Amino acid sequence: MPRNLQDKAVLRIIDANINRVKEALRVCEEVTRFAMDNRSLTSGLKDIRHEVDLAVKVLPVSFSARLKARCSRFDVGKEVFGRELSRDDIGDVFFANMQRVKECTRVLEEFSKLVSVKAAVKFKRLRYQAYDIEKRAKKFIS
Repeated sequence: MPRNLQDKAVLRIIDANINRVKEALRVCEEVTRFAMDNRSLTSGLKDIRHEVDLAVKVLPVSFSARLKARCSRFDVGKEVFGRELSRDDIGDVFFANMQRVKECTRVLEEFSKLVSVKAAVKFKRLRYQAYDIEKRAKKFIS
């Protein structure tokens, strides 16, 4: 449970990035499954998505504590749009979401260090797995 404003901010950051990374992984998984018909990449992405769940379980923060800290209604970033509203093709969708996976796992790695070094190490490993999948997928998407 957050003791102060900083604790609540850490919970919000962790919660938001867990959601983002899983959403981005699912988007990439759909591309490798339905557009690329690539069993290996699809399986790798699914494995990372499930490994995120296992890493989250290592965190000493319950889902209800994360949910209680969540404040999406007043999130100052929800109306900030960059290039995210523009995609040229499926490859663009895939690589934008792989970038999101890498960024979120890095954020989770850094903020997990405040509550669980074991979780931080797991998130770091997942980030490197994402680098590998991205490189392998580049061969199939021009």
